[in-house]
Amino acid sequence: MTKTEDHILRLKRDLSDISTPAKATAAQRYFPHAVNCMGATAADIKAIIKDFQTQHPELDANDTLGLVEQLLKTAHYNEETLLAFGLLNKFVKQHYSDDLLQRFEYWLEHYTDNWSQVDDLCIKTIYNFFLSRPHLIESTQHWANSSSSWCRRASNVVWVKFIHRKIGKEVLQLNLDLVFGNCDKLLNDPDDYVQKSIGWLLKVTSQHHPQAVMEYLIAHHRHLPRSTLRYAIEKLPAGTRQDLLSLR
Repeated sequence: MTKTEDHILRLKRDLSDISTPAKATAAQRYFPHAVNCMGATAADIKAIIKDFQTQHPELDANDTLGLVEQLLKTAHYNEETLLAFGLLNKFVKQHYSDDLLQRFEYWLEHYTDNWSQVDDLCIKTIYNFFLSRPHLIESTQHWANSSSSWCRRASNVVWVKFIHRKIGKEVLQLNLDLVFGNCDKLLNDPDDYVQKSIGWLLKVTSQHHPQAVMEYLIAHHRHLPRSTLRYAIEKLPAGTRQDLLSLR
C-alpha cells in the first residue's frame, strides 16, 4: 500500500467514525434528490482536515494535490468530495500555477454531483485561489457553455464574492457586462440550480449596482422563472421588489 492510499483510508475512516445516521438524515433535507451522505457535518470535515494536516506537516502543496486527485477518484460519499476540496484550502493562495484552474473545471465536470460541492469549491477553494490571481477571475466565462449543469452553475457562483472585493490595497469590481452577459447565456437553462445561481449572482450585484440590476430585471423579467426573480430581488428596497414582481 502506498502512502497516498494509506492517507485516503485514514481520512475515510475518520469520516466514518464521526458520522451518524441522524446527521445523514439531517443533511439529506437540503437536497431534493438523493445524495449519498455519510453523516458528517461541515465542522466535522474541517476538524478532520485540521487534525490530518497537523499530524502530517511533511505533506507539501504538490503532495496534497496528488492526494486530493486520488480521493476525488475514489469518493463515494458527498463528505469525501467536500473533504478533498477542503484539503487544498491551506495551499491554494500561495502555491500552484495558474493551470490549477483547468483542474478545477475538470473536477466540476467530473467529480461534483450536487450544489453543495459546487458552492464549497467555488466559495472557499477557488475564491482563495483567485485572491492571489485576480487576473484569472474573468477567464471562467466559458464555464457557462459546459455540458455539465454543475459547471454552468459554477460559472455564476465563482463570481459572487468578486462583484466588489478589496484585494490588498485595490478594490476589484467585476465588469457588469460580464455579469449580465453570463446571465444572458443561462437565462433559458433548464436546470433549477443554474437558475438559482443566476438569482444569487444578481442579488449580490444588486447590493453594489441596484439600478443596473433593476434595469436588467425589467428588460428580462419575461424570461426569468419566478423563483429566480425572487432570489435576485431580495436585497432591493421593498417597493422595488413589489414593482418587479408585479411585472409578472
